[in-house]
Amino acid sequence: MSFILKSSLALIGLLTLSTVVSAQTPADGEKVYAAQRCSICHSIAGKGNAKGALDHVASKLSAAEIRSWMTDAEGMTTKMKAARKPVMKSYPKMTRADLDALVVYLQSLK
Repeated sequence: MSFILKSSLALIGLLTLSTVVSAQTPADGEKVYAAQRCSICHSIAGKGNAKGALDHVASKLSAAEIRSWMTDAEGMTTKMKAARKPVMKSYPKMTRADLDALVVYLQSLK
């Protein structure tokens, strides 16, 4: 087998493995939501702070926008002309797996 073919197969295998490892479920994201205490500022299904209801958030924001709210809240506040006080804070230290899980969970809220 040629070097290029072997390398290509190895790369495909790694990409497949990374997709499987990073797969998250809404239940995983719900755990992150609880652990990060998001309900202090937000609510889902009437539980939490009603001023920041996230019910149906997925019908209003794309996955990329939800991710941006958590990683660049200041930029999203400006972009969306959000006026809610206190302003959303960013979570730069959240792991990628937790962030992915939270996005999956919030995307399930349609």
